[in-house]
Amino acid sequence: MVLLVTSDNVQFAVDKEVVERSVLIKNMLEDVGETDQSIPLANVSSAVLKKSTAKHHRGEPCLAQTPTRIKMRPAKRTTDISEWDQKFITVDQEMLFEIILAANYLDIKSLLDVGCKTVANMIKGKTPDEIRRLFNIVNDFTQEEEAQIKKENEWAEDR
Repeated sequence: MVLLVTSDNVQFAVDKEVVERSVLIKNMLEDVGETDQSIPLANVSSAVLKKSTAKHHRGEPCLAQTPTRIKMRPAKRTTDISEWDQKFITVDQEMLFEIILAANYLDIKSLLDVGCKTVANMIKGKTPDEIRRLFNIVNDFTQEEEAQIKKENEWAEDR
């Protein structure tokens, strides 16, 4: 077991096999060796750590450690998400983005991929205005700036 301490000072005892899905933690453990000391995770809250240490993918090789695995897989749409992962990542937007940030910080590629694919699916087929409403983004472009951007990116529009 590895003792992790979150940003809100909650301690978690997590199986070594589970925490080693994080390249960051795996490297820390390799650097310091076996220790009873806790590992502080200043950028991860307890709610996010609890969610990101799910045991469903236990035993699967970490994608970062097996680059040939990606080449051997049949081609798959980039936004396909397994049924288990879809249920797992069905959270409010704030938690979704916290999970993405934590997965990036902890270097958990599979979790980062699921989070990013979820966001991609959320915005797929939406107009810029719909995306702004979805994520509460204020449009701070003037009409002239927006027209210039549309002109510069005309090539990317669906025809």
